[in-house]
Amino acid sequence: MNLVPKVSIIMATYNRAQYILESIKSIQNQTFDDWECIIVDDGSTDKTEDILKPVLKADGRFKYFKRKEKYQKGLPGSRNYGLDLAKGDYIIFFDDDDIAHPQNLEICVQELSSRDISFCRYIRKTFTGDFDYNFDFSKAYSYFFIDKSDINKILKNELQFNSCAVMWTNACYKTHRYTEHLKYAEEWEVYGRILTSVGKGISINKALYFGRKHEVSVTGNFGNKKESSLASYADAIDLVIQNLKQKNLITDEILRYFIQIALDYKKYNLYDRIIKTLNLSSIEKLKWKLFYLQLPTRLFFYKIYKYKLKKNS
Repeated sequence: MNLVPKVSIIMATYNRAQYILESIKSIQNQTFDDWECIIVDDGSTDKTEDILKPVLKADGRFKYFKRKEKYQKGLPGSRNYGLDLAKGDYIIFFDDDDIAHPQNLEICVQELSSRDISFCRYIRKTFTGDFDYNFDFSKAYSYFFIDKSDINKILKNELQFNSCAVMWTNACYKTHRYTEHLKYAEEWEVYGRILTSVGKGISINKALYFGRKHEVSVTGNFGNKKESSLASYADAIDLVIQNLKQKNLITDEILRYFIQIALDYKKYNLYDRIIKTLNLSSIEKLKWKLFYLQLPTRLFFYKIYKYKLKKNS
């Protein structure tokens, strides 16, 4: 390996003794081998460290660190520590229980090195139980370009950006870091900042990453309405609005979307926080207040309309 690797893989880990070696193996099986893998342990209490010792001894490309006190406990703090350690031209995040396609790094590096782009997005699929290693090694795929004009689709998850489904140039993280107090939507929030600050990227229609589905996950906490995840999502929306306002990218479309979400986040004063952040004129405040107050009625009749359409189809 070169003294300065082409790719820095950042893997935060916490109590993943059961799965991490399979994830590590998928990294060792990459067809592109000029990489470093920075493993940041967020305070595991199982045998994760012991299991990794033989790997660290045998393959110097893997580097193991325990999260330092100056970084908050959690995925954002661990990833920020990894970013501060990373030396590669390109940055990618892998989780400690997932499987990367053998061509993941090779294809992404090829795209980034041959085009004037800031990131390479690809398809992420999910699996449960044992993984099927029957990979598609074809290099024929369609693609399209993405830039900040797509930010509304990205924020509305119509064009999803998963953390382990993008390779970035290191320039993307020169001035951007994860917001460490967020326990949910931290990726969504930082990617909103990055994507409105850099040039275009590419999205390729090929599955290069496979996420393991199980109950012990942050997304599971959100689906089960865990308090910390709900509060974090409200905070993340507020931060996203601040970024859009700063860059003059606020549109009525995205504002309607977030104000509708605010209906379910009254406990967190999300509507009032959005309006305060925007610093609207009195007329604009009145306009959006009326929209917000009428929303429950409009949504009620919309649900009836959708039900009738479904019943008659």
